[in-house]
Amino acid sequence: MATVVDLPIVPTPLPSGWAPPSSDGKSVSPLVERRLLPAGQAYLAHVRRAVHNLSFEEHDKHTEEERKRLEALNGTGASSEDDLGVGDEEEPEDLLQLDPKEWKKQDHYAVLGLSHLRYKATDDQIKIAHRKKVLKHHPDKKAGVAGDSNDDAFFKCIQKAFEVLTNPERRRQFDSVDPFYDIFETDVPSAAQVQKAKNPDKFFFDAFGPVFEREARFSRKQPVPLLGVYEDSKDTVEGFYDFWYNFDSWRSFEYLDKEVNEGSDNRDDKRYTEKKNKAERARRKKEDTARLRGIVDTALSVDPRIKRIRQEEKEAREAKKKNKGQANGVPAKQKAEEEKRKAEEELKRKEEEEKVARAEAKKAKAAAANAAKKARRQQRAAEGDGAAA
Repeated sequence: MATVVDLPIVPTPLPSGWAPPSSDGKSVSPLVERRLLPAGQAYLAHVRRAVHNLSFEEHDKHTEEERKRLEALNGTGASSEDDLGVGDEEEPEDLLQLDPKEWKKQDHYAVLGLSHLRYKATDDQIKIAHRKKVLKHHPDKKAGVAGDSNDDAFFKCIQKAFEVLTNPERRRQFDSVDPFYDIFETDVPSAAQVQKAKNPDKFFFDAFGPVFEREARFSRKQPVPLLGVYEDSKDTVEGFYDFWYNFDSWRSFEYLDKEVNEGSDNRDDKRYTEKKNKAERARRKKEDTARLRGIVDTALSVDPRIKRIRQEEKEAREAKKKNKGQANGVPAKQKAEEEKRKAEEELKRKEEEEKVARAEAKKAKAAAANAAKKARRQQRAAEGDGAAA
């Protein structure tokens, strides 16, 4: 709470030669009463303090908390989730000395400080990282700095990286040949490494799991089945390898195309360059398909789940064969006797039914004959009565 302190104020004495100003003879306008309307931010703040009975400190604290709440709700401000760590990576000297003319050789994610995200970076994260880099490396901030001969080269690299990564097609082309993953594509475990490992089953999943996860980003079909676990069923394992043997990749290699010589207007040169680029793209695509097929072949040859499934099928066949052998012994004889007994009972039941049916038919035939005799006697009696009359 603020406190009021009364300070004694003593006016300074008037100069010795001071005299009151002389009147110019003009009359002073009369006082006019005007009505003032309360409005504006200051008045609204006064009303809030008065209504809620807040001091100035409490009102300021409440206002700051409300501002932070709105920033968190709208995703703006420095504390938003996507802004954490985006664009704040260290910048080594070789990165700052990049030549903007060699932009195809630069790592655009590293330039914007997105090396830890790479192809997983969202559009909003790219925009935030770009804004931070521009505020830090804008040429106007380096103007006049002594010893800075590369004042705007890195800024041009930043702009080029933002241009590539915000264009969906060009970003996909760059992701297809991202130099960060070059070393991982060649670092694939061999079958011998898996077999010689201390724990081959664990080594298999630890080594091949990340490999298939990296390759999954190129799939047109989503979701992509990953390597899974040792306990997967036969259908799951077969579905996994069926998917990867028929892998539909969107990966392309246009980003590595050779540029046409600057200033060349010769159509033959352009046609030749385009033809050569097309052939190179087809060659790289073929090599990449063969590389992925080799990974799948290696994984299939040392997959411990395949061995487990084959062993389970073998045990099931042996158990079935054993049960079949038992069925050919004493249980089979008992089963045959039971079937014979049931057949005899069924035959006896049918004979009884036929005997009852014959007796019923005989009774019906006798009843019909008696009825016919009775009808004939009645007819003869009727004829004799008519003749007598």
